[in-house]
Amino acid sequence: MLPTLEAAELPADAIEVARIADAWGIKGWFKVLPHSAQPEALFSSKRWFLQPPGGKTTGAFRLAIREAKEHSDCIVASSEDVPDRNAAEALRGARVFVPRSSFPTAAEDEYYWVDLIGLPVVNREGVALGTVREMLANGPQTTLVLAALENGKPVERMIPFVSAFIDKVDLAGRLIAVDWQPDY
Repeated sequence: MLPTLEAAELPADAIEVARIADAWGIKGWFKVLPHSAQPEALFSSKRWFLQPPGGKTTGAFRLAIREAKEHSDCIVASSEDVPDRNAAEALRGARVFVPRSSFPTAAEDEYYWVDLIGLPVVNREGVALGTVREMLANGPQTTLVLAALENGKPVERMIPFVSAFIDKVDLAGRLIAVDWQPDY
């Protein structure tokens, strides 16, 4: 990593949102590959935290972002801390984190996936169906993938994340209520 970057601890609410792919141009800009098709968190945060590729390092570096913008199929960004192409090339492969608190506010009935992962899911009868392990984008809809244990065996359930089946998402109460039966 660059010796000119300020060492920093990752914020407690840090979320990995992208990876730096390569240098872009000769003036220190770099190409960023977002993990999301809607990378608003990259644009809203002027402070990114970087970790080397691989994830074995617990330390991080703070990067002050001057500008980030869409370009073709990626994001390009510049920082006062990255003065030229050589410095930008040194960032190649770095993992980009931003604090969850700097994400833009979601609209009503919209949720960040990172906020849903880990939430328990119960049906209308109060039966626990599992915990959200991941979200899948499969064309016209998103699907909740739940992990549960039944009779000591791991079970996976998939529930379409659409209003026909989702009764309520209670982020404050950390619960998702659904119209779904365990044997679906």
